[in-house]
Amino acid sequence: MYFIFVVLLMFVLPVASIAAEVLWFRDDAGLMLLIGKWFVFWTVGVRLLLAGIRQVVQPRFTAESIFDVKDPAANAVVREIGFGNLAMGTLGLASLAQPAWLVPAAIVGGLYYGLAGAGHVFRSDRNFNEQTALVSDLMIFVVLAAVAASNLW
Repeated sequence: MYFIFVVLLMFVLPVASIAAEVLWFRDDAGLMLLIGKWFVFWTVGVRLLLAGIRQVVQPRFTAESIFDVKDPAANAVVREIGFGNLAMGTLGLASLAQPAWLVPAAIVGGLYYGLAGAGHVFRSDRNFNEQTALVSDLMIFVVLAAVAASNLW
């Protein structure tokens, strides 16, 4: 289920949103702007907000299914991570209504995904869910870095 959730939010829904805006609404915005708009919305906004909610309400899922940590003491740390994800997710969602927030959301979300991906790289005993997180985190880091760079220069 986690894998499907990640594929939908990290690839299928952003690409479908870009295609819909280009084909149906005939939006003449630049492609990189549309990529930024929809990847920030889905990957920073929706994914991090949903992850944050789950981490706050059910921290054991992240501790056990991603990091293979069974110690209940880890739940407090995961819950704190969830608060950060809620904050970043809110910024990502708000960027749809406030386009000036797109680049800040891409920078914050991109840094988070890049650093999280790097953290997964150094864990040699990754399970399938953590491997999924590693690949998706680094992929979205590259996309968001390109979005931020294209809008800053």
